[in-house]
Amino acid sequence: MLSCCGSRAWAHRLAAHRPYPDLDALLAAADEAGYDLSPADMSEALACEDLPVPPDAAAYAAAFTALAAAHSAYEDRFGHAFVICLDDIAPGEALDHLLAGLRDRLGNDREEERVLAAEELRRLARGRITRHIRNLPPARSENTGEARRESIGNSPYVPV
Repeated sequence: MLSCCGSRAWAHRLAAHRPYPDLDALLAAADEAGYDLSPADMSEALACEDLPVPPDAAAYAAAFTALAAAHSAYEDRFGHAFVICLDDIAPGEALDHLLAGLRDRLGNDREEERVLAAEELRRLARGRITRHIRNLPPARSENTGEARRESIGNSPYVPV
């Protein structure tokens, strides 16, 4: 669970209430736990996040430079990494969306930004949980009878 959200309190809360009957119940519990994060838990989760870098950002040196500068300004202003969920954004629009989000959110006050960052953390956690659950291999391979191991898929636009 810590790979979905870096708050130990969040992960412990989800683990303590398992098993969940289905993915929707798990996602609802994840949302609820996310809403209940204390400021310290939120800081812990944000400390585990890196700036999302769309795959095409490196191809555009000016955009990459602007992204790094905006992120640095954001971290200086708010004291934590910028988080944004890009799961529903088309690959060709991810960089523009990311830059626009950074630019827009730099104008927020600390409390307003804390609320937005918390919402983005919840969205990131939901996407990560969903990808984790949907990518779980069957318990046993039909051919060999041994457990398969596969990597957990992350959003192609948000490093985890």
